[in-house]
Amino acid sequence: MSERAWSLAEHIVVDAAPAEVHRVVSDLRNMGRWSPECRRLWVARPPARPGSRFVGLNRRGPFVWFTTGRIRALRAPAQAPDGAGEFTFDVGILGLPIARWGYRTEPEGERTRVTETWQDLRTGRGSRLTVLLGAVFAGTGPDRRIAVNRAGMRTTLARLAAGFGAVTPPRP
Repeated sequence: MSERAWSLAEHIVVDAAPAEVHRVVSDLRNMGRWSPECRRLWVARPPARPGSRFVGLNRRGPFVWFTTGRIRALRAPAQAPDGAGEFTFDVGILGLPIARWGYRTEPEGERTRVTETWQDLRTGRGSRLTVLLGAVFAGTGPDRRIAVNRAGMRTTLARLAAGFGAVTPPRP
């Protein structure tokens, strides 16, 4: 068995301006269009802003599960000195933390580099329960979660980029 991975990042370059990409990425209603797991998100009190709570309906194969979430950071590119936008949220189940997801939009010439991040928050009190719930409801234990998330993030980013037209592979 390999060592458990606790975080992951994937990126793609999109042929659109950072402000436009950030606006689309930070609209939670779009998540179900891009993600291979997330089917729908409901925001308790729109519009979404830091502190906003939401409920997610997720599905992968025969597995269906709900999560709750809270937006941690939401900053438009125009609000940052470096022109980078940020959208970060935590998800959990039964009041226990599962993961922190994030999207960073950065200018790359006239295009935008979109980086999606994931951090496993299943540590400390309740971590064994959340690992068990993940295996039962999502069909994925921690040993497979990194591979599932990497594939899902690549799919999400490709779908997002396709929505803007052309996709450009990131430069090394």
